[in-house]
Amino acid sequence: MAKPAMKSVVKGNSAAKKSAQPPASTAKPSNMKVAIIKGAAGLHQRNRHRGSYDFAALVTAEPALKHFVTQNPRGQDTIPFANPEAVKLLNKALLAHHYGVRQWDIPAGFLCPPIPGRADYIHRIAELIYADCPALQPTNVRMLDIGVGANCIYPIIAAVEYGWRVVGSDIDPVSVKNAQLIASSNPALKKHIECRLQQRPQAIFNGIIADGERFTLTSCNPPFHSSLAEAQQGTQRKLTNLQKHQQQRGAKSAAGTEPMASTTTTLNFGGQKAELWCPGGEAAFLKNMAFESAQFATQVLWFSSLISKKDNVRWMRKQLEKAGAVEAKIVEMAQGQKISRFMMWSFLSAEQRHSWLLAKG
Repeated sequence: MAKPAMKSVVKGNSAAKKSAQPPASTAKPSNMKVAIIKGAAGLHQRNRHRGSYDFAALVTAEPALKHFVTQNPRGQDTIPFANPEAVKLLNKALLAHHYGVRQWDIPAGFLCPPIPGRADYIHRIAELIYADCPALQPTNVRMLDIGVGANCIYPIIAAVEYGWRVVGSDIDPVSVKNAQLIASSNPALKKHIECRLQQRPQAIFNGIIADGERFTLTSCNPPFHSSLAEAQQGTQRKLTNLQKHQQQRGAKSAAGTEPMASTTTTLNFGGQKAELWCPGGEAAFLKNMAFESAQFATQVLWFSSLISKKDNVRWMRKQLEKAGAVEAKIVEMAQGQKISRFMMWSFLSAEQRHSWLLAKG
């Protein structure tokens, strides 16, 4: 494993701002240890997508991508990133070229995520898991991916890069069926990935983690909008920003392609309801996750989730303190102008985590 490239600052509950504390009459003491980790800028050192895309190699892996490749004013190869077909073919090429996954497709209207950022989440959480438990063998790691989606991206990266066994869960039967098809159609994945349907839409871990079943870690990219209208507004903002960026750089479209997809088309390729929004949005989802995770405190070594909105980091910290988590890590990832983050937490002390690894199961 690569040496950690992160710096952490550990803060106790006393370091929290007074505004984040409940009133004195209702406050409950919390001994949760919190580490704020700021990684080096850019993609993780183990991320295969550092630097520019090698479009020559990608076109070799997925010849259909060639139709969308054009050049920007600097003479660099690129594609129209607002075009859903181009983005889908780029993903197919990346998965085939870098991960050996040649059988991959998603139904129309399902989320087609940017792979480099998804890979960064897996690499950074892997670094922390192995730093916490240096004796942990990759083949003994079991990961649960909440909301696997039709694309199955997180399990693919975890299985190929680290040899982990992964269970992916989703409330959408089409997503589960497609993700399982991807796993069973690729030799590198079929023995590593299992997909399960969550029968209870309001549940997260209940109904998925069986009695006595144990996972080393969980991952999740929560729905961050609270309604369809909010999701559409977010899509429109992205379209507007893409259009401005394209106009500023004077990028030309590839022959026969549209320079900008419509809002309807982009929203369709950008995700279904369960992938983009839920009642109460990200904050409500995270609160449910925090309290439900406490029910599986001894069956999961580390829980984790991406957090899209910065304000929800403090919110999630408060929920975890109430739920009784022992330790939490807040990890910031700086990629260009964008700063994303995830949290991981455990209800077990360091000693208990090491004993957990030595136990059978």
